[in-house]
Amino acid sequence: MRVREICDSQEWDRLLLSFPRPHILQSYAWGEIKRVTGWSPRRLLLEEGEQALAAAMVLRREVPFLRAPVLYVPKGPLLAEEGPARLEAALELLEEEARRERAIFVKVDPDIAAEDVAALEVFRRRSWRRGEDVQFRNTLLVDLQADEEALLRRMKPKTRYNIRLAERRGVRVRAGTADDLPAFYGLYRETGRRDGFLTRPYPYYRQVWQTFLEAGWGRLFLAEHEGEVLAGLFLLRYGPCAWYMYGASAGHKREHMPNHLLQWEAMRWARAAGCTTYDLWGAPEQLHPGDPLWGVYRFKAGFGGRFVARIGAYDFVVRPALYLAFSWAVPRLLALWRRLRGEPTLGQAGPA
Repeated sequence: MRVREICDSQEWDRLLLSFPRPHILQSYAWGEIKRVTGWSPRRLLLEEGEQALAAAMVLRREVPFLRAPVLYVPKGPLLAEEGPARLEAALELLEEEARRERAIFVKVDPDIAAEDVAALEVFRRRSWRRGEDVQFRNTLLVDLQADEEALLRRMKPKTRYNIRLAERRGVRVRAGTADDLPAFYGLYRETGRRDGFLTRPYPYYRQVWQTFLEAGWGRLFLAEHEGEVLAGLFLLRYGPCAWYMYGASAGHKREHMPNHLLQWEAMRWARAAGCTTYDLWGAPEQLHPGDPLWGVYRFKAGFGGRFVARIGAYDFVVRPALYLAFSWAVPRLLALWRRLRGEPTLGQAGPA
């Protein structure tokens, strides 16, 4: 087996899109977006002969006060063929990369089912430890491999009713353009303040949204009533999956149910674009009314999605003393920074 660094965007995306479950957060474009925010991406391919075995876009960032880097593989590594042997080879590659970089640790959060005992045993045997989650661990997946009538039948009756109600009350959904991004961001920031999730400055989102709009892997949807934008969502797609990662809504005219029609139109577009799965991006840690995401979960569950629990993030620690310092200091520094900026600290919306 050998490791090869891929520097060409088309080659990297072509490789990933040949894998059974490619993820948008491992795409070449996502690495370039994170580069703007201070991360340095490396795209590593593990192969045997001419056969690709696994791939990982590794993000590297220096921690100034510790004078050492951390590594992160968002929603990876990706495997060309699922199974414990391939996973073990991919983890070994990342361990070697972390040692070479003299990193504090390397974090991964692959989309592996929580009940995958064989995968969990690989992590345990190789001394990886359960780490703090960066992305949502659980989600809801809607299977788009059916006609529209079948998709509607799978939804809860109240959700179907609200979709039709929005149509009867004159809500219309249209595709947005780059010119609509400032208005969408204003609505998104308003939603963050109201619902208590962290939002970043506009230039970050403009970079994300414009990058994927121009690549054809993103679509902005806006729900309007009498010319007023009441809700919006930004959908990302990559290979067979579409992800609902960014959503926003006004605090008024909710009785017109714009969000229900918005989701339905986004699903219709994703299905027409060839996607077989619609990822609603984010579900509670525990399916219990006391969970902070319970209200969001009830809304999402109405669309007939399947709840999926994943293993979450795992860390391989190279420098234990610095890892302890990092684990203690960083959450406190971030919380202080957000308080000084007057921003909520309850969570985030969209990928980190």
